[in-house]
Amino acid sequence: MKTYRTIQGDTWDSIAFAISGDESFMVPLMTANPDHTEIVIFPAGITLQVPDIPVESASTLPPWRLEEDGS
Repeated sequence: MKTYRTIQGDTWDSIAFAISGDESFMVPLMTANPDHTEIVIFPAGITLQVPDIPVESASTLPPWRLEEDGS
């Protein structure tokens, strides 16, 4: 498991976005760090455990990847 060291002013959603590009990652991030869930705005220097970021596979292909059906 990776770690993240906070900087002054970090919030759960800003950390989640910085790590994964998505604020919703804050839920697994908070679950991995139950001792810190009461913190809203972090001071500098707290080390958080970062769970693996789930990799989602696309359920549909982008238009440029679709094969033309010839119609």
